[in-house]
Amino acid sequence: MLIHGLAHGIGRSGDVTAIQPKAAGSSVLSQLTNSMALDVIRLSGIKLAKSCFVVPMATGMSLVLCFLTLRQLRPKARYIIWSRIDQKSCFKAMLTAGLEPVVIQNRLSGDELQTDVEAIRESIGRLGAENILCVYTTTSCFAPRTPDRVDDVARLCKDMEVPHVINNAYGLQMSKCCHLIQEGARTGRVDAFVQSTDKNFMVPVGGSIVAGFDAAFVERIAQTYPGRASASPSVDLFITCLTLGSKGYKELLQGRKEAFNRLKEKLTELAEGHGERLLATPHNTISMAMTLGSFDDATDGRLVTEIGSMLFTRNVSGARVVPRGVTKDIGGYIFKGFQSHTDDYPCAYLTAAAAVGMTTKDVDLFVKRLDKVLTKARKSQHSKQPVDKTDEDIEQIDGEIGNIELEDEEDV
Repeated sequence: MLIHGLAHGIGRSGDVTAIQPKAAGSSVLSQLTNSMALDVIRLSGIKLAKSCFVVPMATGMSLVLCFLTLRQLRPKARYIIWSRIDQKSCFKAMLTAGLEPVVIQNRLSGDELQTDVEAIRESIGRLGAENILCVYTTTSCFAPRTPDRVDDVARLCKDMEVPHVINNAYGLQMSKCCHLIQEGARTGRVDAFVQSTDKNFMVPVGGSIVAGFDAAFVERIAQTYPGRASASPSVDLFITCLTLGSKGYKELLQGRKEAFNRLKEKLTELAEGHGERLLATPHNTISMAMTLGSFDDATDGRLVTEIGSMLFTRNVSGARVVPRGVTKDIGGYIFKGFQSHTDDYPCAYLTAAAAVGMTTKDVDLFVKRLDKVLTKARKSQHSKQPVDKTDEDIEQIDGEIGNIELEDEEDV
């Protein structure tokens, strides 16, 4: 195994990116991996990025590290202005850092939920820029929410002298998200952006890449990490980058776009066949949502959630049904309409995403299973009988049960 002889891990007691003379192999591997990660970030479209490092924590905890670093520079600031996205880890990152979230609700424009930049401006003015640790935006997200208007927010942060941190969890594989970050850095202010290694490179969970446009600030984030760290995420990414090469990674990105277009085409047809429609979310180029209005009973919405469980028993993971009226308490903060990124979205819906590694064959199998689930749910609705959740109709490919993994919004 490549990990043999690398038991020391990476970094030294005071700096996770420091070179350790008595562990030359681990140090060299860590430096090479960080360099390759920066190359991939630039290759993906964020050409102005100056520095990055791989940290052995998932995205949420890596965001905590960024917040704690900013707190050293702005000790009196206690608020984070956050454009709402209903993913628990995104929100809990602020609470874990001991900060007070100021939730900015999204604006409904047609079917899309978009960033309310003016509400962010008003909140900064009301609370005072000196009391705000940062504005916290998100690129990659699930429809009908769209990526935050990162470029507009970045210009606002520059004008009002407020730091700006971006959750780019699986946005590295999306040219749209990378373009927004690039433009934000070119015309405004972006202090740091964080992306997941497992979501963008299909490696085991447990790592992320912290990057930025000021090498000194990125280094300060690295120095905030206490102690040495496991080399496993760096080893995983190192092997993956060497195996893929730039050509292989570009092919993966192109394959994802093809899978997205296929998913959009097939879901549109399927939705129309069941009296539903695909929500119009042109600014989201990884995720899409299909209405479940005709399955939604306003009294309890039970059938909608059963559709989700039926998909799960048929080995479809990541696709999520979003019923109306769900309330969630996270650390004492109450979110109405949880999972839908707004208090009262007009309808129940199902989301699906085409992430890196997904193929058109996966899309076809997913749509086929979804069609059968909706047909079975419709029969149950008309007969007033409980949904039969048996899985005797699971499709088999080449004699094996196919498992369809769509991006799971709770894994950020």
